[in-house]
Amino acid sequence: MGATQTQSDGKMSLTTKIMIAMGAGLVVGVLFNTIGNEFINTHIVGGLFYMIGRMFVNALQMLVVPLVFFSLICGVAGIGDIRILGRVGGKSFALYLATTATAIAVAILIALVVGPGEGFQIEGADLAGVAAKEAPSVWDTFASIVPRNPVAAYASGEMLQIIFYTIILGVAVLMLGARSTPFVEACEYMNEVMMKIVQIVMAFAPYGVFCLIAKTFTEQGLGLFLPVLTYVLVLVGALLLHMFGTLMLFLKVLSGLNPFTFMKKLRPAQIFAFSTASSNATIPVTLRCVTERIGVKNSVASFTVPFGATINMDGTAIMQGVATVFLANVYGIDLGITGYLTVIAMAVLASIGTAGVPGVGLVMLTMVLGQVGLPIEGIALILGVDRLMDMIRTVVNITGDAVVSTIVAKSEGQVDMNVFNDPNAGVVANDDLHIDPAEEAMLAQAAHRPAE
Repeated sequence: MGATQTQSDGKMSLTTKIMIAMGAGLVVGVLFNTIGNEFINTHIVGGLFYMIGRMFVNALQMLVVPLVFFSLICGVAGIGDIRILGRVGGKSFALYLATTATAIAVAILIALVVGPGEGFQIEGADLAGVAAKEAPSVWDTFASIVPRNPVAAYASGEMLQIIFYTIILGVAVLMLGARSTPFVEACEYMNEVMMKIVQIVMAFAPYGVFCLIAKTFTEQGLGLFLPVLTYVLVLVGALLLHMFGTLMLFLKVLSGLNPFTFMKKLRPAQIFAFSTASSNATIPVTLRCVTERIGVKNSVASFTVPFGATINMDGTAIMQGVATVFLANVYGIDLGITGYLTVIAMAVLASIGTAGVPGVGLVMLTMVLGQVGLPIEGIALILGVDRLMDMIRTVVNITGDAVVSTIVAKSEGQVDMNVFNDPNAGVVANDDLHIDPAEEAMLAQAAHRPAE
């Protein structure tokens, strides 16, 4: 079931294809760089490779606004009852935002200390107009979240305003109750459509990765590999620190439960998350681990786990923070304190609208980069390794979902300590990851998503 292996039907997995494309792009790029032929550089690299790579980047940007809109509407409306927005909803929402903000703040701090990409300059690239935008004050940034004209915000892609307005719209839809059912069903359908479009776009990712990486290494040679390697090491370090350090500290301080027992209980969901790189696909397994192995009552978990899969993207936020610092260093742009505060605010709010499917983090990264004035094309430098990073990010995401669910349940007296302390609770003989189809359908319905 590992995502880095070929599929059971013999077809090569997307992960394998992207890794092969990355390697092939590296080899072709270095070869073209060594040859230095003008025809190749002008017509193949600057022509064909540029066109395909640019089309792929444009396709990612094409998804941002509709993906955020429909995902957010479904997430807010999926709560189902306005009264749930009281104690349990308020606690879980605050904790999800707190863990995400902590995650990206720690990630940016680590990246600023280590300095991935520092001293590396893009040579031969047109940097005209690349300089960072003059950052507004923090107060202006937050004041501008409220749009004067929502239609104009959607048309121009002002993501902070789009997220704010969509949340307000979702709450209003929820308050109207049964009258909103047709609208919510339509949004759920469109959300599924958008996820399928993401899958379609990601199916072309190997070709986009090949062209972007080949073009980059043709222009830069092997000198590009070291800063990318540093980016990977910093990102993985930040992800592991958050999962084993920050989240476990949250769990211990706010619930008093044993983090080691918790992590052992959650391991099946973590393995499944790593295999699928999809928070949505992991919802049934996460629910099972949280309820049957950790002991959280279903009345809490059935809300907090799907809610977390919608709005809690700690791993994605960490990637956005590290990637922003990396690309700012590569392009020699000083974003300053205000710029990084903007990144933190953007990542926290954007995580609410990030669907839990593979590849969506890149879509959200284009938004963050555009907000602080960094070139979108810089994604080419990290795209080749992003799929593997996405698998690790998903493990961090679902761990955060389970941590917050457990903390909220413990505060409400909704954790069965006998189950938590029983090492065999919820263990299925021979296959700890197996879920009965009927159970999967029931859990998927509880998550307000169709079973896959």
